[in-house]
Amino acid sequence: MRLQGKFTDNLGKIYGLYTGGFVFFILLMAIAEQFGASARFIGLAFVGFTVFIYALIGWLSRTMQVEAYYVAGREVPAVYNGMATAADWMSGASFVALAGGIYFGGYGYLAFVVGWTGGYVLVNSLMAPYLRKFGCYTVPDFIGTRYGGNFARFCAVVILVVASFTYVTAQINASGTIAARAFNIPFAAGVWIGLVGILLCSMLGGMRAVTWTQVAQYIVLIIAYLTPVIWMSNVQGFGIIPHFSYGDAVQRIAELEPMLGLGAAPAEGAPAGVATLRTPHNAPMGGMDSWKFVTLAFCMMAGTASLPHILMRYFTTPSVRSARKSVAWSLLFIFLLYFTAPALATLSKLQLLDPTLPTAIIGQSIEAVNNLAWIRNWAEVGMLAIVDGNGDGILQLNEFFMRADITVLATPEIAGLPYVISGLVAAGGLAAAMSTADGLLLAIANALSHDLYYKMIDPKADTKHRLIVARVLLVVIGALGALIASLQLTGILGAVAWAFCFACSGLFFPLVLGVWWKRANTAGAIAGMVVGFVAGSAYLYYVFPGGMGGTPWLGIDHLRFGMIGMPASLIAMVVVSLMTPAPDAETQAMVDEVRLPSGETILGAAH
Repeated sequence: MRLQGKFTDNLGKIYGLYTGGFVFFILLMAIAEQFGASARFIGLAFVGFTVFIYALIGWLSRTMQVEAYYVAGREVPAVYNGMATAADWMSGASFVALAGGIYFGGYGYLAFVVGWTGGYVLVNSLMAPYLRKFGCYTVPDFIGTRYGGNFARFCAVVILVVASFTYVTAQINASGTIAARAFNIPFAAGVWIGLVGILLCSMLGGMRAVTWTQVAQYIVLIIAYLTPVIWMSNVQGFGIIPHFSYGDAVQRIAELEPMLGLGAAPAEGAPAGVATLRTPHNAPMGGMDSWKFVTLAFCMMAGTASLPHILMRYFTTPSVRSARKSVAWSLLFIFLLYFTAPALATLSKLQLLDPTLPTAIIGQSIEAVNNLAWIRNWAEVGMLAIVDGNGDGILQLNEFFMRADITVLATPEIAGLPYVISGLVAAGGLAAAMSTADGLLLAIANALSHDLYYKMIDPKADTKHRLIVARVLLVVIGALGALIASLQLTGILGAVAWAFCFACSGLFFPLVLGVWWKRANTAGAIAGMVVGFVAGSAYLYYVFPGGMGGTPWLGIDHLRFGMIGMPASLIAMVVVSLMTPAPDAETQAMVDEVRLPSGETILGAAH
């Protein structure tokens, strides 16, 4: 294949060849399995091959140019930025944990799907095009320049670091889960192996390396997510496109759950970190449940529009128009996974519950179930347990315990699919966790190196020193994230919900009003960030069982504390802005210019 012109002119050829090569590798592993290759070899081959490719892309994308490191040279086409954003967005929570949440929590967990998808409407209408027009490198860069003063910039850096660090621990948690299964090692060791792969992709090339790696990772993760669902659906008689036909499977589960003893007290003796099924798959919603659904969805929507690592992706496009098109492409690529997650959870649960299927385990002999290879494999790494609570030797629904985060990873084995599909899914899950972790670590390191070090501590620092600081920070923050992840303080979805609530509590209204309200000033922005972030964090400590363990107000639990932080932020910002002098005429004119869809970027090349 001969390439002519710039790298960006040949992206179709390059990623077409990459996709063909990956499909060929899958077929090669399938042939190897038929010839007797072990499951361990296939799993290691998938993980090792894909991580090597990502690391190679990261190495080839290394740079010492500031604009290339921070915003990929602002030359990423809309469709590829959409793919990179989708990979950045579809984290370990989306790939590994979302279907598990729906599996165990039923309909209520669709609030994550609604909120995370709907948030892109806010990103497109309120944020992305205007931040791109502004021409900044980071979200604190926008806050610091729009409102003026280093203290406003510093407040934004603090919120960014807390939200992004909380989020990155969830991604390292997911990569550790996959590494633990692939290498058959303890989870605590798996997180460090996952971290090494993450750093290889981002340390040398910054945003440029992360962008082109994330495009490659999206291709892997979407193939990995769709393949087992389509396979299971076809085997179970729901067709090759289950998204419109799995309603019959939901009804079948609704019939089976009460017959199998759903709601019985869980058997005693299960290890920590695993759960048994207690909630109907299709539980009716109403009253307080509806309120919880709406509040969780709203926190996820506002958090989506506030997360710095997502907003940073739209700084890389060539123009404002391209940034807007990029959001649309992002939604399409994200939709493919989110539309599939409920089907995956449903079909996977049916595999275990339906006695007419050969994969069903509930109601079977515990001795026979314990002899199943997939049960033994996951039990060995502490993510699954079977406890014969009543001593009858028959597995009841309340005696089967599984960590929700392994639902997607275990589905191919549960369904009895060839192990090559399990290896593919592990590679996809690792791609999802690594792609988001790359973006998050880069967001933190860029904010600290650009906004704290360069803008506030040493404005005369040359390019070399700025990029050295950014790379050192990447390693340090990644190591801290792995350390926290190894403690398993909360599940993957829980940590992600916290990150979204931290972000929307402190940043949502300062960002939105920074674009849409000229009267918003420095004092108001600082008040909005500080009051919102502190109020939300204090409420989290009040209701979280590991904190004060207080009674939630109006059903707003620790997953929804953004519902406390956001109103506090809005009120504080509006009141303080109106009580203090308006911004100067130059700042107000700048805000007017930001909202125009054409023209030069505000900060321009001098930035």
